[in-house]
Formats: sequence, structure tokens, C-alpha cells
Amino acid sequence: MPMRIVLCYPVEPQHIARIQTVWPEAEIVDAGQEGVAAELPEADVFCGHPKVSVPWEETVQRGRLKWIQSSAAGLDHCLVPSVVASDIIVTSASGVLAKQVADHTLALLLGVLRNLPTFFRAQQTHEYIRRPTRDLHGARIGLVGLGGNGHRLAKVLKAFDASITATDWFPEQNSPFVDAVLPATAIDDVLPRVDVLILTAPLTDYTRGMIDARRLRMLPPEGVLINVARGPLVVERDLVEVLRSGHLWGAGLDVAEVEPLPSNSALWDLPNVIITPHVGGQRSSRIDDMTNLFCENLRRYRSGKPLINLVNKQLGFPDPRTILEGA
Repeated sequence: MPMRIVLCYPVEPQHIARIQTVWPEAEIVDAGQEGVAAELPEADVFCGHPKVSVPWEETVQRGRLKWIQSSAAGLDHCLVPSVVASDIIVTSASGVLAKQVADHTLALLLGVLRNLPTFFRAQQTHEYIRRPTRDLHGARIGLVGLGGNGHRLAKVLKAFDASITATDWFPEQNSPFVDAVLPATAIDDVLPRVDVLILTAPLTDYTRGMIDARRLRMLPPEGVLINVARGPLVVERDLVEVLRSGHLWGAGLDVAEVEPLPSNSALWDLPNVIITPHVGGQRSSRIDDMTNLFCENLRRYRSGKPLINLVNKQLGFPDPRTILEGA
């Protein structure tokens, strides 16, 4: 029986051809979102990000699937209990999206700090009046999560002479762009000492709902929250309440607790919030970049070499020593 590779990310014929050159004898199935539920149980290797319901339990019980290469940095779509308990190898796309996520984070952050929502509304009424703004240069920044996205962001933000403190499950990491890396459990120590809190952590049982009213109020007055990770890291009703109270300067959100963000969400109408529809990972070369990573990992898989972005399934993210280089 030939190796069966099932894909569920928006590949074109050129990408399939590139994958085929790595494993010429393999059967490659471009399932797409429409066919992934039917094709997944018959896969030996799966590469993609299902955005529909798929039969993970049946797939694990079938016993054929050996490796999942996520085409997303986040792994909440595939790290269900049965997969975690199985022998299935999981690798992530950590680092593949890091450059565009850094671009988008800067757009949100500078937009909030420079009070662009206020100026955009003023533009609509032809009002040419100066309003208060804030600075990124010299700001104190907290990063929750120092994976591929966090590392890239730290490198970019350091050009603004920012002081950067990160929290991570691997606090022994060394980065020339981070002033201090603290354990993930030290977030309460970080919050009162930063002007800006940026969330770049994966969605796990530990991080779900971690930014609640108590922690939002631990940020200094006029603090800023940026979430480019996963929406459920933040308790949205608490964020709305704290923003309405005037404690925070504002928030930039590329993700929502429920996506699409419901039309009746109070976040839409808050004057100090910028909302984008989970587009931080968009880049013209994204599918090329993802295919390059998959092909490299496929070569390694065939030859028994260590895989890039190998995930610790109990923690829910890769060991930083395996994360894609160059992020």
C-alpha cells in the first residue's frame, strides 16, 4: 500500500508537484475543507488545518495516521485528547507565519497607540483637531509566549528601543532581543510593569481565559492589549468592561473568542478598539512557505531525522529547540 498524504490547505498544482518530488511513490490527496473529514481516516500523513468538524476519534482508532503537520502555528484544531494520548507525531507551522504576524501586530499596536480609531472617525466628519497619542519608542512590552511569532516580534520591537519581558514555558531561552524571559506562571509579576501586553501564546487548557478582569486591571492605567494569538485567551466580556471603565488606553484584536465576531458584540462599538478578522497570518508567499516547510519535514521524516517544530503534545506547542529557524 503506497504512502497516502492528505492535504488540507489551499495548495495549487505546483505545490502538489513539489511535494510529489520528495516522495514520488506516495499518493497525494488534495482533500480541501470539503473532503478532509472523509479522507483523514485513510491518511498516513496529514498536512493542513481543518476548519470543519473531522473524525479525530475514528482516525486514531483506525491506526493508520502517523504524523500531523499543522499548517497553522496554533494546534487547538488537532490536539484533541485522543491525538494527544496516541503515538501520532505532531509538528506545527511555528515560524512560517512569524513575519506577517509581526507586520500585523505592529499595525494594530501603532494604530492603537497613535489613536487612529479617533482620527479615522474625525476624518469622516472632516474634523481636523489634535488628540492625545502614545509612543512605541521606549515602551515597556510584555510578550506572553516566546515561540516563532514571539521571537520575531521581539526582534522587530527592539528597533523601537522597547524593553521586552517575555513569559514562556521554556524560560531558559536566550534571545538578544528580550531583556528577560520569565516562567509562564510569572505573568502576574509582569503585568504591572509593562505598557503593552501582546499575546502570542497557543490556546491550551492553561491559557484559555487567562486574561480576565483581574489581570486586565493589573496592567497599568492606560495599558494596551494586543491579541494576535487566539481569541479565547481573553475573557471578552471582561475586556469590554475594563475598556469601558477607562482603565485601558485601548486594544488591538486580530482574533475573537467566537469567530466570526458576532455582529452584536460590544467590541465593535468601543472607540478605542481596532478589530481585524484573523488576517495576521496572511502573506502572498504563505502557501509557498508552508509547502517548503512540509517538504523539508517530509524529507526528514523519510530519513528518520529530527523534525522541525516537533510538538510536545502535553504542553501543546513545540520545544523551542526545534522551531523553524529564521523566524
